[in-house]
Amino acid sequence: MSAKEILYTPTPSEIVPRFAGLSTFMRLPYRSPSDADRADIGLIGVPWDGGTTNRPGARHGPRQVRELSSLMRNYHPVLRMSPYELANCVDLGDAPVNPVSIDDTIHMIETFYRDLVSRGIAPLSAGGDHLVSLPILRALAHQRGTMGMVHFDAHTDTWDTYFGDYKYTHGTPFRRAIEEGVLDPKRTIQIGIRGGVYDANDGDWGLEQGIRVITIEEYNDLGPDAVIAEVRRVVGDGLTYVTFDVDALDPVYAPGTGTPEIGGLNTFDCQKMLRGLRGLNLVGGDVVEVSPPFDPSGNTALVGATMMFEILCVLADSLSQKK
Repeated sequence: MSAKEILYTPTPSEIVPRFAGLSTFMRLPYRSPSDADRADIGLIGVPWDGGTTNRPGARHGPRQVRELSSLMRNYHPVLRMSPYELANCVDLGDAPVNPVSIDDTIHMIETFYRDLVSRGIAPLSAGGDHLVSLPILRALAHQRGTMGMVHFDAHTDTWDTYFGDYKYTHGTPFRRAIEEGVLDPKRTIQIGIRGGVYDANDGDWGLEQGIRVITIEEYNDLGPDAVIAEVRRVVGDGLTYVTFDVDALDPVYAPGTGTPEIGGLNTFDCQKMLRGLRGLNLVGGDVVEVSPPFDPSGNTALVGATMMFEILCVLADSLSQKK
């Protein structure tokens, strides 16, 4: 894409200081979804945490991530590129949600994203709890087919049911996605898995499907460079989604999350691994589980905004390579 075709750029900080103006993701212009046909990447909030099983609050994540994303600048000095020179990026507002109905919300989110994807807009989202990834993946799969996934998390999110036979919580989205044929488990890799479980067999289902699970112990043995190589081996050149749960990080870096687990990843290693996704066939991504009530400092939201910018860069690069 040539520079003259770029329609949208962040508000220049030398014209409007970064503490001023309305908060949008990365200080990009806001457009309603109906007025975004020229967009390549839509940055979207999903302010919903109805799938949370213990500590709620991630419904407030998108608003605070928007505010802290004003600290992001335009150019990535390590990747030596600006996503805004490669793709038309806009803030498309928030997906519709129903705070009192899980089933209704899942349907509303999927419908919203199906419309965007059908118009060629790649979604990059801020949650919300991790259940919001399921309807986004469904929408992408409806248009693009089965995908692989790079998944940063302390938890596999492949449990089956909760409180009897209820199948939709933030601990179950990727089991549902695999069962529905949305995700290819053999092209799915999970990084940073750790913490206590309820039963010795809790992790068996995902392994039996073929998911490549890198526990925190294996991660510390391998290091980020070897993990990047393993990611690239697993997902190959097929369509790939990136999902980043901030509880993948040790809570010293991201205390504002619903299910913190001690002994996690550090922020720099995660940035390095996200940068290592450059060149993959990416179709979208999300950053989830930022819960501002548990971190009034805003540091967790800054982490979320930073990881979102890292994903934005490699996603914009991927789209530009396809044009």
